[in-house]
Amino acid sequence: MTASSYRRIAVLDIGKTNAKVVVLDSETGAEIAVLKRPNVTIKTGPYPHYDIEALWSFALDALKSLARDPGFDAISITTHGAAAALLGRDGALAMPVIDYEHEYPEAIRDAYTALRPSFGETFSPRLAMGLNVGAQLHYQKSAFPEEFAKVTDILTYAQYWTARLTGVAANELTSLGCHTDLWNPRTGSYSSLVDTLGIRDLMAPIRSAFDAIGPVLPEIAAELGLAAPVPVYCGIHDSNASLLPHLIHREAPFAVVSTGTWVINFGVGGNLDHLDPKRDALANVDAYGRAVPSSRFMGGREFEILSAEIGPVDEKSAQAAIGPVIDKGIMLLPNIAPGSGPFPGKTSRWIGAEAASREERHAAACLYLALMTDACLGLIGAKGAVIVEGPFALNETYLTLLAALAGREIIALPGTTGTSQGAALLTGIRPVAGAETHFPPADIPGLSAYRDRWYAAME
Repeated sequence: MTASSYRRIAVLDIGKTNAKVVVLDSETGAEIAVLKRPNVTIKTGPYPHYDIEALWSFALDALKSLARDPGFDAISITTHGAAAALLGRDGALAMPVIDYEHEYPEAIRDAYTALRPSFGETFSPRLAMGLNVGAQLHYQKSAFPEEFAKVTDILTYAQYWTARLTGVAANELTSLGCHTDLWNPRTGSYSSLVDTLGIRDLMAPIRSAFDAIGPVLPEIAAELGLAAPVPVYCGIHDSNASLLPHLIHREAPFAVVSTGTWVINFGVGGNLDHLDPKRDALANVDAYGRAVPSSRFMGGREFEILSAEIGPVDEKSAQAAIGPVIDKGIMLLPNIAPGSGPFPGKTSRWIGAEAASREERHAAACLYLALMTDACLGLIGAKGAVIVEGPFALNETYLTLLAALAGREIIALPGTTGTSQGAALLTGIRPVAGAETHFPPADIPGLSAYRDRWYAAME
């Protein structure tokens, strides 16, 4: 079967919050079926780590069910970044896959900061917790030397799942190039850190995200009830999966705001010359191996926290509350989720919200997210159209405000499968353009002055 004849693609999509298996129709790009479960962290053991065996059991059960109905011809994989799998000689995990939100002892953090490469080499800022995969590997090697000595292969996270399905170990550029400290995007090669850590010989071979790594292993195929060999594609970092359809569809320059747990902003067609590592600006590497100026903040996690505090709100009522919020100066300052974003070191607080209604607080939260996104787009010198995909593409209050702040049209691509659709494209199926909603840059009275006061309040 050639890639162009795949009828349905199964995508294993492991995000930081949820894991799912989605089956997509290759002709329409539509999501035919989806099964999902929460992605939980185990707090016991040497350090907090992902419940890999629970995820594996879920993946097998989901693939088995979906193989019966509606069926699939190929498998692709996408996962969150900032994770690596360390395998031993038997091919099993030599150490648990560490949760990137685990914070290391100060002495280990300081030691890593002293040895990591410069931003000019990796275009990867020093991030909190384990958001630099290099910091994870340094911690695991420093704190658990006996266990680390048994490691024979280091794999990026998406490719770990590919290896479990096919038995073939690989690494891939989008996962190596997402703020790991391990990659030099200008030279397209490993950074000096792999030699500093003494792990070059442990790094699995690099394969293209578009490579069919191999068929599902015979014993797993039998368990899933697969009637014919099913190829498994190398896989891709989730934010880059969201970016891929736009790289195929659009001419640079343009910007993509990929929303999920993180809001990742890509300035396609931009350059790396003015990125500020102190403000969470960095380079990602796209599926074709090209460096892309990027910025980010943990907007999805922040909105989840805010929504739980504020409670349910009617969208039209929230939009109607924008004017009163601006007039009354009700505002939320960063950061709800500390440790990342364009305004590091700031502590979140409300201003003027003591008597605010639920609708006003919701509108102010959307305005906060729009201001943060606008700041992130400015940091990467984003030019051209701005495309918002993922959950925030359904938030009309946010989209209206972002269009007004950015002073240009926002193109929203509603739907929750941006990552899954992008991963499916790795199999060679033709891209299908999604339905777009356009938000022109309306003039919102008082918004410019509100933005000035918001910035001033942070000082």
